[in-house]
Amino acid sequence: MPSTKPAFPACRGLKIAVIAFDGITPFHLSVPSLVFGNAFHVTVCACDPPPLRTTAGFAIATEHGLDALDDAHMVIMPSWHDDGRPAPELLLHALRKAHRRGARIVGLCLGAFTLAEAGLLDGRAATTHWAQADQLAQRHPAVAVKREALYVDEGDVVTSGGVAAGLDCCLHLLRQLSGADAANSVARRMLVAPHREGGQAQFIERPLPVTGSDGRFAQVLDWVTHRLQQEHSLDALAQRAAMSRRNFTRHFRQATGTSFKQWLLNQRLAQARRMLETSQAPIEMIAQEAGFGTALSLRQHFRSAMKLSPSAYRKQFRNLT
Repeated sequence: MPSTKPAFPACRGLKIAVIAFDGITPFHLSVPSLVFGNAFHVTVCACDPPPLRTTAGFAIATEHGLDALDDAHMVIMPSWHDDGRPAPELLLHALRKAHRRGARIVGLCLGAFTLAEAGLLDGRAATTHWAQADQLAQRHPAVAVKREALYVDEGDVVTSGGVAAGLDCCLHLLRQLSGADAANSVARRMLVAPHREGGQAQFIERPLPVTGSDGRFAQVLDWVTHRLQQEHSLDALAQRAAMSRRNFTRHFRQATGTSFKQWLLNQRLAQARRMLETSQAPIEMIAQEAGFGTALSLRQHFRSAMKLSPSAYRKQFRNLT
């Protein structure tokens, strides 16, 4: 099933339906409301009769049912029950119907289970909370589960990992709809990182280690991120961290979950994205400052990771309605 990016109306006219259910965790429900509430029309609707109980001990009353999905441009399933119980057919039918008419469907955290049950993830890549990723793969073998991704954007269907990864996913969607400045502004207001993960390609930009024992290691990685245009060798960085090459390599993978080579490429791609989104700098200059050396190298790596050319990516974020 090919990935497609739905066509949305002007931003202020965008309608987002967030589905609540009996027993929901309030945090999951609040994430899309916090990220999108000031820019778009967000409606919380219920798939169960109100009032809806929450895990926090208070109830939620909403006057909207699943008919709110009928004219929503984006539908968000913010979570699902921890026990993974089957979703009611009425909910599954509403999700399928919204998807068929072109709405973008988003499953945050365990909400991916509901999307998978509706058949919307068949033949797609998806993610969910890491603790339930194996269960998702076992229940739905037609879904390519990306266990470590913070979120997976398949265009018309988007899924995220657990808890805070829902914020990453929603900020990513806000960047697509309203641009980097709008997403950064919302992230600053919430005191979270504005961009921990890539756009259409999935690679995890993990935060630097901050414990006392990792202080020198963290300083080395921070030093590298401010010198992306330079060449970096493992031997030189290990020496700077006062570690052996073997110990540095082992420590690096434990701290970041990836190799130094891949991490460095991710940082350079992230820098290129930021410059493409926020400046009119020529591709050749961006390639130099991000550490790719040549425009050809940047284009090759960028297209491989993002499935877009740098110019197409810039156009996507500079011509937002």
